[in-house]
Amino acid sequence: MKVNFTIVRPADGEHADIYAAELTEQIRDAIDLLENGRGNLPCTKDTQVILLKTDEIYYMESVDKRTYVYTKDECFETKYRLYELEDMTGAHFFRCAKAMIVNLRKIRSVKAQFNGRMSAELLNGEQIVIARSYVKDLKRKLGL
Repeated sequence: MKVNFTIVRPADGEHADIYAAELTEQIRDAIDLLENGRGNLPCTKDTQVILLKTDEIYYMESVDKRTYVYTKDECFETKYRLYELEDMTGAHFFRCAKAMIVNLRKIRSVKAQFNGRMSAELLNGEQIVIARSYVKDLKRKLGL
């Protein structure tokens, strides 16, 4: 892919123009990166505030009116609700159940279940369930 870079005056404002034959997943990722950057999410663990990079997050889950953020090996709590996290994270995060959002980049494999749901194995070996109402959207996002 050809890339052009031009320095502009601050008064003109920074912007990016993308010319492509089609909107691919790589183009979506580039747009997401330009619009959202590699954001940080403030979380707590043992009264310590930790800024997690969004690309470290495997999934986020709401349990008993609390929101938890899971990385490869650890669990953190955040003050944000899931609907707020959907807006904060970006295109590679997907609502897979009413109480869960998963990072699509952390899915190793998916498997259909007998009841219309799917299960997904994450890169850290953890299994999550994709609710029936979200399966069609997940298949579309994964290109299945």
